[in-house]
Amino acid sequence: MHVLFVCSRNRLRSPTAEALFSARDGVETLSAGTAPDAETPVSAELIDWADIIFVMEAAHRRRLKKYFGEMLAHKKIFVLGVPDKYKFMDPKLIELLRKKVPPLLQNVN
Repeated sequence: MHVLFVCSRNRLRSPTAEALFSARDGVETLSAGTAPDAETPVSAELIDWADIIFVMEAAHRRRLKKYFGEMLAHKKIFVLGVPDKYKFMDPKLIELLRKKVPPLLQNVN
């Protein structure tokens, strides 16, 4: 399963999620950002690659739909509701991601 994590600038939240779930059996992870200055900007190639997309905020889903509308028609997109207040690999961010992501991954399998 290919899992894409998306936040704004791809510097804190989505790279943390990518690292956290990269060792999970049967799961390949990547991360990207919706902002023009993101470390890795979301692209059509990443959208095509992903089986499931986790966005940190509803605004990220809206931006994806604005720029990649038709490509998302058959994609599963989940809003995690993770605010932009954590540092990379922040223990509280890790705890939040461990609570929210695994149940959603299990429901997709």
